[in-house]
Amino acid sequence: MKPDDDLSTLTFEQAYAQLEEIVARLESGELSLEDSVALYERGQVLARLCGDLLDKAELRVQQIADDGTLAPLE
Repeated sequence: MKPDDDLSTLTFEQAYAQLEEIVARLESGELSLEDSVALYERGQVLARLCGDLLDKAELRVQQIADDGTLAPLE
C-alpha cells in the first residue's frame, strides 16, 4: 500500500483489501502511535471510498428495470 495512491483509480476490491490490511496492522499493536494515527486516517478515507462505491453500485442496481434496461432517475 502506498500512501500516495490515487484513490480515484482504486476499485472497490482494491480499496477494501487495503482497508483489511490496515485493520490487521492496527490490531497487531506493533506500530508507533504516529504510524497508527496515519494508518487510521488512511483507513477512514478508504472506508468512505468503499461506502461511496457501494452506494453508487446500489443506485445502478435500483435503476435496472424488470426488462433489464436502465430506468431514469426520478
